[in-house]
Amino acid sequence: VGELCLEATKANVKEGEFAGVELTFMGLNNQNLHNVLFRGFLKPWEAYTGAKISWIDLAQADYNARLQQSIATGTVDFDIIEMGAPFEGDVCGKGLTSEMPDWVKKQIDFDDLVNYLKPPVGTWNGKQYRVTIDGDAHNFNYRTDVFADADLAKAWKESGATTEWGVPKTWQEVQAVTKFLKGKQFKGQDVYGYLDAPKPWGGFGFYFLGSRASAYAKHPDDKAWLFDADTMKPRINNPAWVRAIQDVIDALPSEPPDQINADPNTTGFQQFLAGTGSMIPWWGDIGSN
Repeated sequence: VGELCLEATKANVKEGEFAGVELTFMGLNNQNLHNVLFRGFLKPWEAYTGAKISWIDLAQADYNARLQQSIATGTVDFDIIEMGAPFEGDVCGKGLTSEMPDWVKKQIDFDDLVNYLKPPVGTWNGKQYRVTIDGDAHNFNYRTDVFADADLAKAWKESGATTEWGVPKTWQEVQAVTKFLKGKQFKGQDVYGYLDAPKPWGGFGFYFLGSRASAYAKHPDDKAWLFDADTMKPRINNPAWVRAIQDVIDALPSEPPDQINADPNTTGFQQFLAGTGSMIPWWGDIGSN
């Protein structure tokens, strides 16, 4: 893949032009993704340009503390960073990163991006700072075998449910199914409904609460749902977010034991893909498995 992406580099850089240049790349190593993949993708780039890349691999929960400490103490030891958009205000908003040159803008071809990732996304004070590598779209993942099971359908009907057994289409239905599945067995093991991830996760755990809150908080007439667009006052205390938090509180007693200490890596890879739980919000990694 890295070899296939070299066309633009070869158009702008001579072979071996960066010989002797050493760069340090700081990023994530979650679940053998991110930096682990970048290493392979960039091997052909290193071979062609002559530059060498060293790597700082960080767990999700450790990333922001490491970034903020480097900035605060003036001990920045990296040249390139992979970071989540929530940290842009601290980095790009303060002008701590290099503005994207015009030749890079042409090379990227922003028209290839879906609209919600095009500039002004990634711009601060009118300056473009970053290359988008991740769309950050959560999917509602569910187990088809659970929702196609005849025995569970029978028990659901006998419980007095007024709807047919199937994949929930509203958060109210998610809550009802989660409560119903508590204590049920499926294929010889306990089956649960929705899997919340309440444990802090390096600044990204709120995405999973956001998956719940978006249905309540987003509206075409008011496109800003995290902050008031005029005052930047956080909206976490508005009725939509409070309702989402209450949904989590109400669902936790029907979720696996000690779910309060589950972060998204736990819910995705240790629980859902291992057969625990039947519904989870996550990125495409989960659905692809």
